[in-house]
Amino acid sequence: MKIVAIIFYIFSAILLLGAFKYFLDLTKPGVYPPKKILKKKAAALFGCGGIFLLMAVLISKFL
Repeated sequence: MKIVAIIFYIFSAILLLGAFKYFLDLTKPGVYPPKKILKKKAAALFGCGGIFLLMAVLISKFL
């Protein structure tokens, strides 16, 4: 079960780093794709990364 928790930690780190990259792109002027799409992508990645992180913590604590 420890391997599964580690995989979830890795997935959450990748997703959260991707969301952070999109968030940094929002601060730049004249980016493509439009800022509205970047906000949606960043929110989706933050949500999925948070879910994976929560699952990894629950697996590592209770199993």
